[in-house]
Amino acid sequence: MMTLRPARARGHADHGWLRTWHAFSFADYFDPRHMGWGNLRVLNEDIVAPGTGFGMHGHRDMEIVTWVLRGALTHRDSLGHAATIRPGEVQRMSAGRGVRHSEVNEGAEPVHLLQIWVLPRQHDLEPAYEQRAVDAALLDGRLLPVVAPAEGGTPAAVAGWSPLRWQADATLRVGRLDGAQRLVHALAPARLGYLHVARGRLRVNGTPLEAGDAVLLRDEAAVELTGGQQAEVLLFDLAP
Repeated sequence: MMTLRPARARGHADHGWLRTWHAFSFADYFDPRHMGWGNLRVLNEDIVAPGTGFGMHGHRDMEIVTWVLRGALTHRDSLGHAATIRPGEVQRMSAGRGVRHSEVNEGAEPVHLLQIWVLPRQHDLEPAYEQRAVDAALLDGRLLPVVAPAEGGTPAAVAGWSPLRWQADATLRVGRLDGAQRLVHALAPARLGYLHVARGRLRVNGTPLEAGDAVLLRDEAAVELTGGQQAEVLLFDLAP
């Protein structure tokens, strides 16, 4: 079964300094039909104005990934990390038993980003931070495993790349598709899938999607991506 979640159906708020779209219930957006999908709890699309951002705040017992589409986001945390995340880089933070961090746009242009929260395997883990650049060539015409479970479920190796590891039973793949390229990815039985279109447009199992659209996948043997027009997608393999 494949269920379309159109971009326009997401929760939305415009705070002036922040424009945000929520795939699942978050902050002031609440919809009991959309509280998450499997162990995927949050997928927010944010546009943050220059000179603004999220001040120091706390998280715990959550695996958090940030994927920047445009601009640059500066991260600082209570573990002593300070880094700037740019397009083509993936950041993973395990909040574990507790961590505080800030995310600020210190640049001159808006930052466009996706932030993802996935429920961890267990509570009270040791907090951790990891960030790495992803070679754009590895995303072209491939669903690259960008973040994968620290234990079990190891995806096939890709030359020149090993995924970041989070404490969650989930794999995040990112891919880019254009022109005549075609991708088919098998989905394991009893697992859930979630595909989000970050930019561009394409067809997913024959259904046309564009930026901001998503599909929820259950009991689908495979996902087929065709007809890409400068498309970038995030595909999650999730625990039910």
